[in-house]
Amino acid sequence: MLTGLPVNTPADAAFYLVGSFNHWQPADARYRFQRQANGMWELTIRTAQTRIEYKVSRGTWASIEGSGHGQVRANRVATRGQALASPIEVRVQSWEDLNGTFQFYSLYDLLLLFSCFQAALLLIAIPSIQQANRAANRWLLWLLGLGAGATLLTVLSSDRTVANAYPQLTLVPDFIWFLYGPLFYGYIRRLLFNEAPSWRRWQYFLPVALQLLAYLPYFLLDSYEFQLRLISHETSLRGLLLATGLVALLTNAAYWLACRRAIRAYTRQYEANASYAQNLSYLSAVLGIQGVCLSLWIFLFAVAGASRWVDFDVYTLAARTQALLWLAFSTLPYFLGYVVLHQPEIFRLVPALATPLPPAVPKPVPAESAQAPEPAPAPLRPPRPPKMPDLPAMQATVANYMRQRKPYLNPSLTVHELAAGLQLPPHVLSKIINDGFGQNFFDFVNAHRVDEVKHLMAAPQARQYTLLALALEVGFNSKTAFNRAFKKHTDQTPSEFFGGLREK
Repeated sequence: MLTGLPVNTPADAAFYLVGSFNHWQPADARYRFQRQANGMWELTIRTAQTRIEYKVSRGTWASIEGSGHGQVRANRVATRGQALASPIEVRVQSWEDLNGTFQFYSLYDLLLLFSCFQAALLLIAIPSIQQANRAANRWLLWLLGLGAGATLLTVLSSDRTVANAYPQLTLVPDFIWFLYGPLFYGYIRRLLFNEAPSWRRWQYFLPVALQLLAYLPYFLLDSYEFQLRLISHETSLRGLLLATGLVALLTNAAYWLACRRAIRAYTRQYEANASYAQNLSYLSAVLGIQGVCLSLWIFLFAVAGASRWVDFDVYTLAARTQALLWLAFSTLPYFLGYVVLHQPEIFRLVPALATPLPPAVPKPVPAESAQAPEPAPAPLRPPRPPKMPDLPAMQATVANYMRQRKPYLNPSLTVHELAAGLQLPPHVLSKIINDGFGQNFFDFVNAHRVDEVKHLMAAPQARQYTLLALALEVGFNSKTAFNRAFKKHTDQTPSEFFGGLREK
């Protein structure tokens, strides 16, 4: 029963039910709605199928019903149990061929299109601001271009004209499934560790080549035939998309975990060698957005799995979830645009410093001449590790040096520079800090900076300086780093601590 029609529906229009019960014929006279005396349009169908998929048509595929904004609508679903319980009511929201010009793009489409435009601006802006990590930022530009292209094709393929003329275009955005993960992981490795890509890295793109081979037969089909298979959810095509999507989901989840591990490894390695903070909040936020996308992706498969046991309109719910997934993905260019304007230094991250190795043990030089008979080689023994100095004594030496020389006032202090001042090998100094003070180098130096700024705060003349000025004076390189370190070592924010001193 048709309970509602768009206001622009022609007065002389005929309405047909098209679906899986009649091989999706849009003008089948057997399934034409009849107008009743009360003005309602009704149709009774008889089929052996217990579950049908259907849409309402005005006689052609061009005049099929659309979504609320006149674009492609997911198939409706009805079961025998629903039909027996009560007549099924259908409200047509729009017709694909009668969509107004100003309704052509919905707010959802506009958000995706603006995201593509934002990505295009970033493709121009990022190369102009980068000073370091040019190779890593090239990976980022590839990612932005890939995401913008896939998003744009998603919008275009949902348009009624494009969908009818080039239905295979709906498959093209799927290739981002196997391209985004390895590209983002390569960007992370290049940005954080300055790791140049090797020929082995190209094997990560093998899945997308296999995906192309699997999709190729459908690209070669006639457009109308492919459209019919797509709308009818042909078993082989649906199985291919589900299998490919599941493999892609697992692959992207693995890359997401690998990126998290890489960021944590970078943080540990960097904090063992440097005392100044690197802004990794940008990468954490990107991983957060990607995590939301993965969660929606998992929910999409959960919906598909639940439809095997529970009767509900799976296609509408799946379409809305997929739209929400693309909307979440499209926020990445917006976020990067904000970062470019407010925190451009994140594109200049310094790659992690390599942890220095202990000096190699020199090989003994034989005292005999070359003509003398060579003695039998002695059994090899592993070289003894260098003897560590007395830990409490060295701990006191390091503490005195930090208190008297105040090397932490240098904002770019590294473990190598501090070791040179103490005349110690860097690996020995690291062991003293780790085992003697129970901290890594980063926390060890910043703890002294916090103590120094607390000392400055206690002085009466400190009232004429801002907290940021005091933080920069003791060696912090940013307000964020200062606040984070102060909170970590005192369980108070700088403002709370300074306010307490003022009240005394």
